[in-house]
Amino acid sequence: MTSSKVATDHGGDEAVGEGYQRGLGARQIQMIAIGGAIGTGLFLGAGKAISKAGPSLILAYAIAGLVIFFIMRALGELLMYRPVSGSFSEYAREFIGPFAGFVTGWTYWLFWVVTGITEVTAAATYMTYWWDIPQWISALVFTVVLYGANLISVKLFGELEFWFSMVKVTAIVGMILICAGILTLGFSDAGDTASVTHLWAHGGFFPQGIGGTVVTLQIVMFAFMAVELVGVTAGESKDPETTLPKAINTVPWRIAVFYVGALVMILSVVPWTHFKPGVSPFVAAFEQMGLGVGAAIVNFVVLTAALSSCNSGMYSTGRMLRDLALNGQGPRLFTRLTKSGTPLLGTTFSAALMLVGVWINYQWPGDAFEKVVSFATISGMWAWIMILISQIRYRAKADRGELPQSPFKAPGAPYTSWFALLFIFGVIVLMALDAEARVSLYCAPIWALILGVSYRMLRSRDPENAAFKR
Repeated sequence: MTSSKVATDHGGDEAVGEGYQRGLGARQIQMIAIGGAIGTGLFLGAGKAISKAGPSLILAYAIAGLVIFFIMRALGELLMYRPVSGSFSEYAREFIGPFAGFVTGWTYWLFWVVTGITEVTAAATYMTYWWDIPQWISALVFTVVLYGANLISVKLFGELEFWFSMVKVTAIVGMILICAGILTLGFSDAGDTASVTHLWAHGGFFPQGIGGTVVTLQIVMFAFMAVELVGVTAGESKDPETTLPKAINTVPWRIAVFYVGALVMILSVVPWTHFKPGVSPFVAAFEQMGLGVGAAIVNFVVLTAALSSCNSGMYSTGRMLRDLALNGQGPRLFTRLTKSGTPLLGTTFSAALMLVGVWINYQWPGDAFEKVVSFATISGMWAWIMILISQIRYRAKADRGELPQSPFKAPGAPYTSWFALLFIFGVIVLMALDAEARVSLYCAPIWALILGVSYRMLRSRDPENAAFKR
């Protein structure tokens, strides 16, 4: 029986049919949603983006944040229509076709495997700030510990993610309050020069021109990767009809506070010309303020952000593999659950592949991060594209009376969904024009070929399971 076949209602019994336990409460869902929007893309990647766009990066984050909200509301409409674990591939399978579901499930799985490798590599790098130990040892320890935690129960995953997210949120709020104090009270080394005029006094709000701002959109969108993770938790949320809409509706203020607000405060205290690529803007800001402890604090925060992302990868990969297996589009052995309701073999297989990150750190400890980071971008965007197309098609069917209306409609859809799709395709074009980001696009045809051949083999061997059945 597939997860699609058991999803005959829209309430709490669905997760029982899937075999999962509803172990994620409202507190954990909210923090998973918040944490999904805050990662190393903000703590580290913003430095490069600031050097390219200056203060206008604030506008880039605001516009991209609006697009992310459209994506999340589209996802929310689908989730309230049918809340299931492995939601992206389920919706693609139902509203686009069985091949789309197959591609989406395996691509999102790949996204988190590669992201897990990337983040455990980053975490190992951050550990060298305190201790001179080989990166591969740290990477191995982190991978094994997070793997073990994910096998115990979904509740433990949620608790880990809650505290990981709490660290990130506390750090950003603390930075905003410190900057506000400097602007109003004038303390620290930056107190005499801090002013909101820094937002336009050094070459204007667009010091590198509009083009410089547009170029940063791909960096900005990468920073928002994993915001859709809350959708994967639908099948294990205690009260999805209440908790998921609340979590999704907090997206605007999360982006306003943690991205726009934080950048406004930092760039008001420290001129944008002081930031450099490869250096965290948070570290640079603390140094300008004369707060030497800031570097250690930020290093701990980005370590937490990396471990949070790897933890999410462990969680989501096992669920995606099980969803594919339940629908006959993956090995049947991945359908097995432990007594605590965790997908043992799917998580184990994914964690084993993440151990490739340990080998990468052993072979190339100096440039390991750059060797894998670009592979995650295009696969993450594919999930967003499938969410938007699925929502557009679902809304059309619901409006014709062929399907029940979702109680959580996306405002302005389908026009907002079409706008978000065009925006994402525009970002992909920007990636094609950027030599560094272009690697992702080179990998896409290879992955598409592998999936195409695999699906053709699946269809020839088992045509019944290659098709979606509701």
